[in-house]
Amino acid sequence: MTTTTKYIFVTGGVTSSLGKGIIAASLAKLLQAQGYRTTIQKLDPYINVDPGTLNPYEHGECYVTDDGAETDLDLGHYERFLNAPTSQANNVTTGRIYQSVIEKERRGEFLGKTVQVIPHITDEIKERIQILGKSGDYDIVITEIGGTVGDIESLPYVEAVRQLRWDLGEDNGIVIHLTLVPYLSAAGELKTKPTQHSVKTLMESGVQADILVCRTEHNLPKDLRKKLALFCNVREEAVIQSIDASTIYDVPNLMQDQGLDKVVLKKLGLSGHTPDLTQWNEFLKRHKNPKTEITIGLIGKYVELQDSYKSILEAFIHAGAENEVKVNVEPIHSEYINEENVKLKLGHLQGVLVAPGFGERGIEGKIDAVRFVRENNIPFLGICLGMQMAVIEFARNVVGLKEANSTEMDAKTKHPVISIMEDQKSITNMGGTMRLGAWDCSIKPDSIAYKVYKSETIKERHRHRYEFNSTYKDQIEKAGMIATGVNPDTNLVEIVEVKDHPWFVGVQYHPEYKSTVANPHPLFVAFVKAALKNKKK
Repeated sequence: MTTTTKYIFVTGGVTSSLGKGIIAASLAKLLQAQGYRTTIQKLDPYINVDPGTLNPYEHGECYVTDDGAETDLDLGHYERFLNAPTSQANNVTTGRIYQSVIEKERRGEFLGKTVQVIPHITDEIKERIQILGKSGDYDIVITEIGGTVGDIESLPYVEAVRQLRWDLGEDNGIVIHLTLVPYLSAAGELKTKPTQHSVKTLMESGVQADILVCRTEHNLPKDLRKKLALFCNVREEAVIQSIDASTIYDVPNLMQDQGLDKVVLKKLGLSGHTPDLTQWNEFLKRHKNPKTEITIGLIGKYVELQDSYKSILEAFIHAGAENEVKVNVEPIHSEYINEENVKLKLGHLQGVLVAPGFGERGIEGKIDAVRFVRENNIPFLGICLGMQMAVIEFARNVVGLKEANSTEMDAKTKHPVISIMEDQKSITNMGGTMRLGAWDCSIKPDSIAYKVYKSETIKERHRHRYEFNSTYKDQIEKAGMIATGVNPDTNLVEIVEVKDHPWFVGVQYHPEYKSTVANPHPLFVAFVKAALKNKKK
């Protein structure tokens, strides 16, 4: 194994959304499968301190780590592929960089110097890049740089990479440039010019790409690879084709076939062998050869944007493979559900998940959906806000508290069965102030949750300000909705279940954040199993 940590930088050119995160995660998987302790970090060029205050329409879901960092959704891919937790150090934003430098300047740490992008901002970036490497926990750190080469926002990051490569020495840091080779159907050919320009732009910043990964819809012929190698100053074997795949989970195998891991290890002066992807490929086999299929409704208010619920959709893929079933997730917009059409919209489903979210838009639709699945014995999973909607629905329609609501939706509600957490009442700043990260939960032995987890204590990740109001706990439990999971220190209700229902579970935490290829989340596995049973019935 290595003594010095090696660094791999992944940049993107031509266009955004080429899948740098998936390429980085796939490479990390291949290196991990050869015994190298590998991690990935994401550098995001926006000025928000973290994505916590960003609307899901802007940036997809906000992913939360065990240590409570609100991060980019790519960190979800890193964890799902590597089956290893990430942390605060794995996601850095321009906002955080500038915030840190300004705080240092205010403390007088720069001794009266003029604070500039170079060296002060770039030094801060270099320091953040090396935190994981200096921890001694990793042999290889892959750093994905958000945005596209040529963007003004990315320039300080590219400059920091240029300096770092010089500092680290030749075989301790390499650059992989992900680019697009478009196909012009009118001409009937693939075009290399955008890639050439992208590499040239990178070189203008003083950074030479060592490896090109070319996103393409068609196979790259040998002469085209030769041309790219010649014009972009890379070896021919370092021109890697990344063709469109049917699933992101195919990408590690495709990159192995292309020899990406071999080229990387050679450039870093490391030895390699055939990666052991046995477990990964078993998952792929089950995922691609389901014995049957089910349809589960995903009820939310951002459903038109898949990235808003990325971790939930991936958790269904993992749980589906585990049950050898294809899970068709049907997105249903909660704003358009009402008492009149709820049967039409949900009647054909084998299970329903009410998704997390914030704010009052689409709330009554979620409540109508919960009532329908509760009364019709359809398996139900409510996550975060989804669990809170289940409590409100039950309080209104079973307990008889007709005006029950959450103080988030109605501050003056007569029956605040969901209310703001005590320690949140005095908070005025929105960013990074929720109840975040992994918290303990004690589970009642005779519950669905206990059967699912096979344990009386669990730790799950949270992201919320509002909670089940314990003043109503006895009343709600007497009517048949039981709090089967609570936080041992605060008595905060974490899990609710409806007693006389085949499978009805609401959780205040986000189980989807912890589902990986190697360890599908047990709650999703059990939910899919219940939906399958419902279909057979």
